[in-house]
This record gives sequence, structure tokens and C-alpha cells, in this order.
Amino acid sequence: MSGAAGLLLGGVVLLGAFVQWLTGMGFALVAVPALVLVLGPVDGVSFSNCAAGVVCLLGLSRGWRQVRLRAMVPLVIAAACTAPLGAWFSRVLPEPVLLMVMGGLVTVTAALLMSGLRVRALKGLAGALTAGAAGGFMNTAAGLGGPPVSLYAVNANWTIREFVPNALFYGTIVNVFSLVTRGVPPLAADEWLVAAAGLILGAGLGALLAGRIPDRVARLLVLSLAIAGGIVTAIKGLLAI
Repeated sequence: MSGAAGLLLGGVVLLGAFVQWLTGMGFALVAVPALVLVLGPVDGVSFSNCAAGVVCLLGLSRGWRQVRLRAMVPLVIAAACTAPLGAWFSRVLPEPVLLMVMGGLVTVTAALLMSGLRVRALKGLAGALTAGAAGGFMNTAAGLGGPPVSLYAVNANWTIREFVPNALFYGTIVNVFSLVTRGVPPLAADEWLVAAAGLILGAGLGALLAGRIPDRVARLLVLSLAIAGGIVTAIKGLLAI
């Protein structure tokens, strides 16, 4: 990997870890578009699963007592059922089409989250199963397991304090499912070191600024970056066809 590409990889991981620590979501939304451009759609998503899983686990270590295990069980079970389908989907699509799909998914899901959309179907047990299944498929296919759960939380009227630990718990589990079905990306040792440094710095910066940046401002920044990155990724896929 060239020096510029290494710096870009570290910077992307740093930004993703930072926003994930602040808001309980956002690593994949911010990082996936850039990671698939740097590493390719297959390794980029697998690497996102690795990094996002570690970030979620680190965040969960300080808030695991607030996890609603009873509420999370249907989400996690549904995700386990659809994760293999997402892995198959990512293997059969040509790379340009996969880039377009990933870019489109990032853009649409970020726009839906920004709108605060409420959907009756995402309430109760049926809503949990739907969100969990969508999250499992999207996380393995495109590294985007968080948005469906975020929409479920909005419709369940969870506060940000309720959402963050549960989102981190779900993210930890669903990324393990994704890695089991997709495998760990074959990155070089220097790439893993750069990524680890970015993750540590990003998480540390997020922990330092947590509570100092208003939730609405942080959320808007994450979703705006995600939409911009999604559009760029989709355009690259379109131009490569």
C-alpha cells in the first residue's frame, strides 16, 4: 500500500471510530464509501465489519449494563438468519454493480435517518424482526447493519441514551455474524497497524468530546458525510460499467 493510501485508510478509520463513539452509529455510513474505494468492495466491506465490530465492542465495555437483552434477542436472531444471504449477494454481483448498490444503500438509508421517518411496520416484535433481518443482510452485503436498527429505535421512541448501548451491542454481534460468513480481509501487516492506530485515535477523540457536541449536530454531520460518500461511490460504479 502506498503512503497516501495508508494515510487515507487510517483517516477513514479514525473518522468512523470518532463518530461511532459520539452517536452509537455511523462508522459504516461514513467509512464504507471510502473503504470500498481504497480496498475494493469485497475487502472494504469485510474490513468495515472488522473495524466496526471492534469499535462497538470498545464502546459496549462502558455501557453493557444498559443493554435491553430481551428487546435485542429478536433483532439478533433475525440478523443471524439473513447474514449468509448478504454474503452470497456480495459475491455474485459484478464489482461496478456492487459499488452502485453500496453507494445507493448508504445514500438512501442516511436520507431516511435524516428525515426521521416513522413506519408502523417497524413497531413491536414484527418491527424488531424486520429491522434485525434487514440489518443482518445489509451488514454482510454492504457493511450497513446500523440504519435499520436506528429506524426501529426511532419508531420505538428510544432516547439517545437507550439507543447507544443497544446499538453497540447489536453492532458487535452482527459484525461477528458478517465475519463468519464473509471471512477476515487479507490485508498486509502495515495496513492493520495503520487501521489500529486510526481506530484508537478516533475512539479516544470521540470519548474526549462525547457530551460536548450536541447530539443533533453530530448526527447531522454523520448523515451528511454518509450521503456525500454514498453518491461518490455510486457514481464510480456507474462510470465503471
